[in-house]
Amino acid sequence: MLKLLGVSSSGYYSWIKRTPSHQEKRKQNFKAEIAEIYNESHQIYGAPKITSILKARGHVIAEKTVGNYMREKGIKAIWVRPYIKTTIDPDLIII
Repeated sequence: MLKLLGVSSSGYYSWIKRTPSHQEKRKQNFKAEIAEIYNESHQIYGAPKITSILKARGHVIAEKTVGNYMREKGIKAIWVRPYIKTTIDPDLIII
């Protein structure tokens, strides 16, 4: 399989033993916290609101980054349509 992929066996085994970088650990922590906030909001909040919550918690992260992490995890905000009154009270009609 390694020959088919064009990878050396030593390179493959060093890749297997490699520990995650600081950035990768930070990314996983943010993804977990984003998913937690998203689920606490009943899957309604999007990237702007999650970013503001993370900033309130003391994290430094951009809205674009939060959006990218949400896209990677496959989570998406649900747009809640505002309530619109569709019936008219007949007692209020003035002729």
